[in-house]
Amino acid sequence: AFLRNLTLLYFLSLAFESRSVRRYNQGKEKTKEVFSMRSRSNSTLKIAVLAMMTALVFASNYLRITMPIAIGGNTSFTLANIMCCLSGLLLGPIGGLASGLGSALYDLTNPLFVSECWLTFLTKGAMGLGAGLVMWNASHREEPTYPRCLSGAALGCVIYYILYFAKSYFYNALLVEGLAPAAALLTLYAKIPASIFNSVIALVAAPLLCVLIRTALKRSHLKLA
Repeated sequence: AFLRNLTLLYFLSLAFESRSVRRYNQGKEKTKEVFSMRSRSNSTLKIAVLAMMTALVFASNYLRITMPIAIGGNTSFTLANIMCCLSGLLLGPIGGLASGLGSALYDLTNPLFVSECWLTFLTKGAMGLGAGLVMWNASHREEPTYPRCLSGAALGCVIYYILYFAKSYFYNALLVEGLAPAAALLTLYAKIPASIFNSVIALVAAPLLCVLIRTALKRSHLKLA
């Protein structure tokens, strides 16, 4: 009787341990499933925001005043740089894709710029990329501070205008317009007022918009890493 009871107790303990192991494994599987769903949801939101920022960059390019330069070429006062910087601040370096693609798509709709859309993709893309480099870490994007956003927008503007003036001098003035080097240099001076206006507007608006949008996302319990 003692051996029978001992054997019964042994098998009962085995059954209990087996059931505990199954429950533990089921718990782990549910945890993995929840984590996977959250990861997919975050990726979907990021793709949606990337597409939305591409569209906003494209649309904002129509908010411009383009003026010809007497020597050759043209200059533009535009609000598009706000969205280009904002793309990088919200999404990190990948935001450069939205700023570059949205701007290049606009160039394809404007006869003045269609021939240089590929250059616009590179220069405007670099602007969003530069802004995004300061927001590289997900923690910096999720909890953005105005000074960090401002430094990101500033870096994006600096990178862009270095490339923009190089493009304006070598490609637009020397290659396309066929100007002499001295005359080509004068076209750069004519572009300075619009460039200052465009960059100041971007530096003021983009960081503020980033902080406001991130605050709204947090209140809505939406995680955009």
